[in-house]
Amino acid sequence: MIFVQEADFDTAALLAGLRAEAGAAAGAIVTFTGYVRDYAPGQATDTLYLEHYPGMCERELAGIAASARARWPLAGTLIAHRVGALSRESQIVFVAAASAHRGDAFRACEYMIDALKTRAPFWKRETLADGSRFWVEQRASDAARTRAWDGAKETP
Repeated sequence: MIFVQEADFDTAALLAGLRAEAGAAAGAIVTFTGYVRDYAPGQATDTLYLEHYPGMCERELAGIAASARARWPLAGTLIAHRVGALSRESQIVFVAAASAHRGDAFRACEYMIDALKTRAPFWKRETLADGSRFWVEQRASDAARTRAWDGAKETP
């Protein structure tokens, strides 16, 4: 299941949907929820604006989920990502993986969020409390984590 939307999402409802999809095959479901945070110590974030490439973005997220399902025996996956203007502490992303065993679910969930951060066509513009604005650049550490997954069968 893939969702890209401006509206906030209900994590309990998303989890219930994945649980229903996975059924008795899921002995474990691992989730990750990301939030808008302050950019850096001493620099309070006012808003984060997320742009995306409609259509391409959903296809890339679906590809990331499919790649996770190919790597690990999963009963289901879910990625929900918000776009538009988000205030500090708002939910941005929800990623979940269901599997018979917790280890596979943990690795798949971590893989999906790592891949999403570097492969999905999202662009972030941060506005700080002082009014300054800038586009957020990809962190080298995020790119390194994704490259590590690309070179490994299971863990970076």
